[in-house]
Amino acid sequence: MSETPEETSGAKRMAMICWSSDLDRVWPVLILATTAAASGLEVDVFFTFWGLRVLQRNEVRMTGENMMQKMESIVDRGGTDHLKLGKIHFGGAGTKMIKMLAKEYKVASPTELLEMGMDLGVRLHPCQMTMDLYGLSKDDFIDGIQTPIGAASFIDMAADADISMFI
Repeated sequence: MSETPEETSGAKRMAMICWSSDLDRVWPVLILATTAAASGLEVDVFFTFWGLRVLQRNEVRMTGENMMQKMESIVDRGGTDHLKLGKIHFGGAGTKMIKMLAKEYKVASPTELLEMGMDLGVRLHPCQMTMDLYGLSKDDFIDGIQTPIGAASFIDMAADADISMFI
């Protein structure tokens, strides 16, 4: 049996699932992904359900093909500039506060981390099923992401990874 490129390179691999668009879940995904890539690991992040909205272009407001999909996109705006806290959001006050603290303590924003991750070779995989469910197309997403994949393809990646995480 021949070895895969990953097996011959000796690089450790990390596979992560990002299922939420809550700022307090997305930030750790992106911090861990960029840290792992900067440490020499090969990193794959699978964005599914609400997490898929993280890969959406910030300037894209409404998406979808039918009324329900369009309504969902208005309620759950995509893009890293529009992430909100899952807890202590307080109508935007909590989110504003944590972003101010992050800036004061020089914590990179999700937008910066996403760009840094791509520069470091982190592979960002949108979920094809969720794209279909939300009526999203590749044009709705930022440049530089991978071809959409399904759950089975991600499971294959995770099975070959040294570290797997669901955040």
